[in-house]
Amino acid sequence: MKIGIVCYPTFGGSGVVATELGLGLADKGHDVHFITYKRPVRLTAFHTNVYFHEVTSLDYPLFEYTPYETSLASKMVDVVRFEKLDLLHVHYAIPHAAVAYMARQILRSQGIDIPFVTTLHGTDITLVGIDQSFAPVVEFSINQSDGVTVVSENLKQETLRSFHISRDIRVIPNFIDFSRFRKTNKDHFKRAIAPDGEKILVHISNFRKVKRVDDVIRIFEIVSKKVKSKLLMVGDGPERKYMEELCRSLHLCDEIRFLGKQEAVEELLAIADLFLLPSESESFGLAALEAMACEVPVISSNAGGIPEVNIDGVTGYMCEVGDIRGMADRCIELLQDDSSLAAFRKNAFIQAGRYDIKQILPQYEDYYTEILNNRKVIG
Repeated sequence: MKIGIVCYPTFGGSGVVATELGLGLADKGHDVHFITYKRPVRLTAFHTNVYFHEVTSLDYPLFEYTPYETSLASKMVDVVRFEKLDLLHVHYAIPHAAVAYMARQILRSQGIDIPFVTTLHGTDITLVGIDQSFAPVVEFSINQSDGVTVVSENLKQETLRSFHISRDIRVIPNFIDFSRFRKTNKDHFKRAIAPDGEKILVHISNFRKVKRVDDVIRIFEIVSKKVKSKLLMVGDGPERKYMEELCRSLHLCDEIRFLGKQEAVEELLAIADLFLLPSESESFGLAALEAMACEVPVISSNAGGIPEVNIDGVTGYMCEVGDIRGMADRCIELLQDDSSLAAFRKNAFIQAGRYDIKQILPQYEDYYTEILNNRKVIG
């Protein structure tokens, strides 16, 4: 198949999943065309059947805000026509589903019928999408999609509660590439971070309020008083400045490292003992899954789709959103019991195996085929 993928090319979960999906499809022989405003962060190496089409916008004084959606629609039309794509797959509803609908209508006027699949990832439904500034367009675009997928059962139910959806929604979960995310020997690296044998806790996110990053630091404050430990804060975003100030006020700067955005997060997870995810909303919890693939137990909230990934008392522990003391106590409990920690590590790896890309990728291929066959029947 020739597949066009539209996504945000950033460190966010939707862009990461879209890029990894495209690379996986390319490895299986499909031609994959990424259409976005810059090269996706995980699209780093050359692949013979992976193509990147950059969306550029006109810088014109009349426009207070550059009309990116119009430029994207035009680029999608161009790529579909000249690369003879079979299907478009757009990730994140806003604005990609609406733009895909526009591109499809333009192409129909030119005698080309291109189906598009929309994948919903989370905040495009639970946070941004339900805002009245976007809700009517989001609902219309979902219903006009030829296929709709979501990354968790929880997100499917949230979508059905928030919008009047007439289209069937297919749950195809996020996935993990075990050729990349696996526990490797990085003892030399670990000694550099924790020279006195301290335990290492890790948090990875985009540092937005919904991630409750301050809870991470408050949890670590309690843990560090009981267990010699270090905390690695990976990522960047609007809350980082305040989190650095919080660390200073708590006199924890020697124990906490802010590492910013990192490409090779698997190397950091390879030295971790626990992963912290106290978010107030998570459609799936991809960062937690990546940690589990590296044999790192997860201490998390029970928000959204996290319970579908992190099994309480087996692969880690879950507490209510905002239960800092509860999460800290669970951390201490595991960090002080090496045999339990080893068992949880093993369980986390086994659970992550359920989301191996080799098992999930065929679900997308089958869904694409189903959509294409349905279009032929209708046609």
